[in-house]
Amino acid sequence: MFSKSKQSPETAPATPQRNNNVRNSSGHTFSVIASDVEIVGNLTARVDLHVDGKVQGDVTCGNLVQGEGSIIAGKVIAESAKLSGHVEGSIEANDLVIESTARIMGDVVYSNLTIAPGGQIDGKFRHKSSNAAPTTARPAANVAKQAEPLVLGAESKVI
Repeated sequence: MFSKSKQSPETAPATPQRNNNVRNSSGHTFSVIASDVEIVGNLTARVDLHVDGKVQGDVTCGNLVQGEGSIIAGKVIAESAKLSGHVEGSIEANDLVIESTARIMGDVVYSNLTIAPGGQIDGKFRHKSSNAAPTTARPAANVAKQAEPLVLGAESKVI
């Protein structure tokens, strides 16, 4: 009367599957690479990506957010990127934000660029609309060579 019968696969309740993707406040899906995760190889995401761990390889995604303790050793290609950690490789993004804790070693190709005070980039910059090769910042003009000499008269005082 009260015996338990085995459920067939058709009648068994569905087991919830773990979803590694998270929805942000605007409803878009994004994936998180936690700080204890290290990926060796290229990483391609069709969704937005938040990286707090280490990636040894190229990263390609829609929107990238990199945490302070994160390290990416490879090329970064994203529609937009907000970088706060270390990147050792070239970066290509339409909208690029370099936070104050970011340390970038590589060339940067961008459409819109924001660098917070303290953010460090060791590489060449090129705007996406430019077809020329990346250029480094031009050295400041040597003003001492171009300025007129200072002539002191008998009434002048040097303090």
